[in-house]
Amino acid sequence: MTPIRTLIVDDEPLARQGLRVLLEEEPDVEIAAECADGLEALDALRELRPDLVFLDVQMPEMGGFEVLEAWDGFGESAPVVVFVTAYDEYALKAFEVHALDYLLKPFDDERFARALDRARAELDRRRDSEVTARIEALLEARRGGGEGEADEAEALERAPSFRRFVVRSAGRIHFVDIDEIDWIEAAGDYVRLHAGERSHLMRETMKDLERRLDPAEWIRIHRSTFVRISRVKEIRTTDTGQYHVILDDGTHRSLSRSGRERLEAVLGRTL
Repeated sequence: MTPIRTLIVDDEPLARQGLRVLLEEEPDVEIAAECADGLEALDALRELRPDLVFLDVQMPEMGGFEVLEAWDGFGESAPVVVFVTAYDEYALKAFEVHALDYLLKPFDDERFARALDRARAELDRRRDSEVTARIEALLEARRGGGEGEADEAEALERAPSFRRFVVRSAGRIHFVDIDEIDWIEAAGDYVRLHAGERSHLMRETMKDLERRLDPAEWIRIHRSTFVRISRVKEIRTTDTGQYHVILDDGTHRSLSRSGRERLEAVLGRTL
């Protein structure tokens, strides 16, 4: 469990203590520092790069909004910001600067817990996005999209995870074992992986798949269809002379002329 490194910023000692007591009860939270004014907060943001900041609005020398304005670190590494204040008139401005939440003093434990849960969800979303971007970059490099990551891409190619598809869905990353897949079909700019009664949509091209799939295990029977050779049960012809491939689960897929030639090469005989 990656700890949520948290910064507490408030000029009132009792307010800092109250936040500290609540945060210390959370096993996934690590208090990185406490600051009593905006200048200290600015230094802490630059030095510690926390994940989460509970930030007071009105403080001596520099208020919460001034801290965010002066700090030049917003971007990909920006922390989640929850404003904490006794004044409700700053709520609109807080969300204009992309604060996640706005705790109005005095708040109870339940309201604090909701704010912390929202922060957890946002941090999880960011981490998922980072992991997804990293995996996609490695896959792109492996497909020849970037020379700078060639060594890492080669390592990924050799790794056991090469036998798995990387599927991104609803902010999550799923790894689907290639051995589970029965057949694959084109779906616009995506491909759909069929595994028994389940299917997975993945952004990929049929051309790239043809380079990645093992020809000893897979065959392209149509411009829009790959099938696992071991799943082929029979081949049927229609009254019009067209060929269909029937899989173990009863799936029927059209067999094109070029697909038939490939299949004949695999079988070592003409159909």
